[in-house]
Amino acid sequence: MNQETLYAIQNLEQNLLALSQGVSDPVSLFSNAAALLWQSLDNINWAGFYRLIGDELILYPFQGKPACTHIPLGKGVCGTAAAENRTIVVPDVHLFPGHIVCDEASRSEIVIPLRVNGTVHGVLDIDSPVLNRFTREDQKYLEGFTRTLEKSLN
Repeated sequence: MNQETLYAIQNLEQNLLALSQGVSDPVSLFSNAAALLWQSLDNINWAGFYRLIGDELILYPFQGKPACTHIPLGKGVCGTAAAENRTIVVPDVHLFPGHIVCDEASRSEIVIPLRVNGTVHGVLDIDSPVLNRFTREDQKYLEGFTRTLEKSLN
C-alpha cells in the first residue's frame, strides 16, 4: 500500500465525520460515504451499500457500474456476510461458492455488515478488479468507517 493510499484509508472516519455534520437524511449520508470511498481507495471498481429489507438486500447509494438490485439473504458474498453478521474478505470472488456476478471485472471483494444494536441492517460492499486487493489493514479501517456510519442509523 503506497503512502497516499495509507493516509486516505486512515482518514476515512475523520473525513466521514466532517461530511456528516448536520446531515439528517440517511440517503444523503450514504451517498457521500460511497463517494468518499470511491475517491479515497485505489484499485476498486464498486463501492456502496445494500439495505436489508425483509429477507433480501436492496441496493442503496453506491459508486461504480450499475449493480444487482436485490440480493437474497444468505446468497453471494453480500448475502452471506449479512446472514452470518460478519465481515467477509474474498481474495478471489471466482472461488467463492455462490458468488453473484454483477460486474465481470470484479476479482476480489470485502463486505462489512452495518448493524443497529447488533442486528444487521445492511452491508458495505467494495469490489476490486485486482486479486487479493483487501488487506487486514483495509479491513480494520473499513470496519471503523462502517461503525461511524452505524451511529447515524441509531
